[in-house]
Amino acid sequence: MSSMNRLNSSKSGWKKTRPKNKDQYFTDVHGLPSIEKLICSADETPEPITTTITGNVPSWIKGNFLRNGPGKFEIGRSSFNHWFDGMALLHQFHIEDGKVTYMSRFLNSDSYKENLEHNRIIVSEFGTVAMPDPCKNFFQRFLSRFELPKLSDNANVSFVQYKGDYYVSTETNFMHKIDPETLETKEKVDWSKFIAVNGATAHPHVDSDGTTYNMGNSYTVKGAFYNIIMVPPNKENPNDTLEGASVVCSIPSEDKSKPSYYHSFAMSENYVVFIEQPIKMDLLKIVTGKLRGKGINEGVYWDPKRNTVFHVINKRTGKLSLVKYYTKPLSTFHQINCYEDNGFLIMDMCSSDDGQAINNYVIQNLKKSGSALDEVYNTLCRVFPRRFVLPLNVDSDTPHGENLITCFNSTATAIKTDNNKVFCTYEDLHGEDLHEYGGLEFPHINYSMCNSHPYRYFYGCGFRHLVGDSLIKMDLQGKQIKVWKHAGMFPSEPVFVSSPGAVEEDDGVILSVVITPNQDKSTFLLVLDAKTFEELGRAEVPKNIPYGFHGTFQS
Repeated sequence: MSSMNRLNSSKSGWKKTRPKNKDQYFTDVHGLPSIEKLICSADETPEPITTTITGNVPSWIKGNFLRNGPGKFEIGRSSFNHWFDGMALLHQFHIEDGKVTYMSRFLNSDSYKENLEHNRIIVSEFGTVAMPDPCKNFFQRFLSRFELPKLSDNANVSFVQYKGDYYVSTETNFMHKIDPETLETKEKVDWSKFIAVNGATAHPHVDSDGTTYNMGNSYTVKGAFYNIIMVPPNKENPNDTLEGASVVCSIPSEDKSKPSYYHSFAMSENYVVFIEQPIKMDLLKIVTGKLRGKGINEGVYWDPKRNTVFHVINKRTGKLSLVKYYTKPLSTFHQINCYEDNGFLIMDMCSSDDGQAINNYVIQNLKKSGSALDEVYNTLCRVFPRRFVLPLNVDSDTPHGENLITCFNSTATAIKTDNNKVFCTYEDLHGEDLHEYGGLEFPHINYSMCNSHPYRYFYGCGFRHLVGDSLIKMDLQGKQIKVWKHAGMFPSEPVFVSSPGAVEEDDGVILSVVITPNQDKSTFLLVLDAKTFEELGRAEVPKNIPYGFHGTFQS
């Protein structure tokens, strides 16, 4: 059976396929199926509808599986240019007694309301510039290009929690508090009203006591700063939102006018690690984008001449380590896990050797087909799970030029190259068989049990396409994988839900929304046994749903 035929068949069970040579699965692909319908606008479904169950949805699962992502790509006669720009559509799969209902609502953001009111794009997004009002005269339209762009509150990336409340977020100043039972938009919250930051990531981390950490930039006359943010776990009153938030540490950008872009960060029990990668943001280009008719994405670029820097911050003291840990240029969007072990910081992430992927996800690329779509995919650098090991106890007595990782069975290295400088290389957290599936992204672990602790399993999407087209379970003991894959089906980010009273790390299920663009109204919620990775059941939704980004399970 050829490699392409193997890719198009159903996959289940441990796979130890070994390519004839290690580069076999880095060769160009041909004949990718069209995914245009994954980015088609959808109607909201504000009232719960029943789904058709095939197989078995375990009766112990009780709660809401919440998903977020772009769901409207046109406003009147105007269209968004980038996948990240679509208006946020929130989804809820309510699971109880082996049954599933589905509902969805558009986020009632100011951006959404203004766009609909004017029947055109009024608020600029990441890759789309709002055009001047055609009803204005030429002089008024000309002057409007000199106005500073209005920040969008189109929070279409993820669901997050602060102090027990659910929010949807993106990477601007604004989040929206959401009722997870009805998906109604309750309150718009501006980070800058509580602390001096211009936005925050859509991927905070939570300590066992409920304290939440995040990161946000600030821009001052002294330059750009990366800020570690802490939000306390408890509310002082029922209407409390981000009260009590504080900046734990501020890290100056190496280039004052061109800070690094970041989508997430790593956190262990005692440390936060900010990864300053060479995906750069040209602030001058971004601020003048409206004048030039260019989106924010035009100011985001990859600078392969710069190394990646790991900044380690003590969460308790807020002190930044004087030691800077470097590695070669890489890009990373999502961390897998991070924990401390015998004086070392183990940091696992999904990363690639190129950072230009963001600008490949323009709508016109996603709507291509045939050889044109193949060409887009073949320009992308594959993302793989990798491990870095950072020695925490580096001082003047630490020897130069020697690998400091001696007490682990790891191929990662850390070598002191100068005073307060350590150069690191990574260990691959996979075997050669992962190449067949195009790498791995959207990683998830059993967060409640394993976050900031040693762990064995993680889950993710294989990317033998521009979006996820398989689900993968990685076992770090032996670096073996289990795979769920069916031709024409595109699963979203896998979310782990633990069984009641579970003591084993993988005792639970994986939930993933699977989109079938070549079949009408056949989207389904997939339930996999997390241990065996075998399908338990699916809940078929008689609706077309766009491919989304991130989600969470609310029990």
